[in-house]
Parts: sequence; structure tokens; C-alpha cells
Amino acid sequence: MKKFNEALEQNLGRLEQYVPVVARVHGGSHPEFHDVKRIFDEVSVKVKKAGSEKPNLDNEFKELREITDNYTVPGDVCESYEAVYNMLEEVDKAYQK
Repeated sequence: MKKFNEALEQNLGRLEQYVPVVARVHGGSHPEFHDVKRIFDEVSVKVKKAGSEKPNLDNEFKELREITDNYTVPGDVCESYEAVYNMLEEVDKAYQK
């Protein structure tokens, strides 16, 4: 299992690119993704503020798991949407370690 910093390093840049696009493309048919974006933005800010320290993201990841039904990918979405859920899940699991 990856360490949190490694998972973050590998995924944060792509997530910052993908999340706004997926929200724009799928937000109409999947309004829950707007919540995913809002929480991701909070996570991103906390991570940047924390620098080399591990930020407290317990509430954000708990909320993400609830909104996404534990990162279950809807059947009618594109690969980018799926990639976002997969990356968020990877970062979440690394954070829980």
C-alpha cells in the first residue's frame, strides 16, 4: 500500500485537472459530483497549507465515501470520471494507513 504522500504526489496534479472538467461535463446528470468537487477543493487547500505535515482530512474522506457510495463509479460516465473516483479512493486508502 502506498504512503499518503506518494499517493498524493502521483494523483493530485491529475485530480486538479480532471475534477473541474468532470464536474462541468457530468454535473448535470450527476449533481453529487458538485459535492465531490467542493470536497476535493477543500482537500487540495488543506494539503497545500499543511506543507510537509499530514493534514487532517478525516471528515473530507468520510464525506467523499458517503457521497460516492465508497467510490462506486456510475455506469453512464466517461473514463475521466472513473479515473477521478479511482484516484480519490487511492489517496483515501493511503491516508487511512
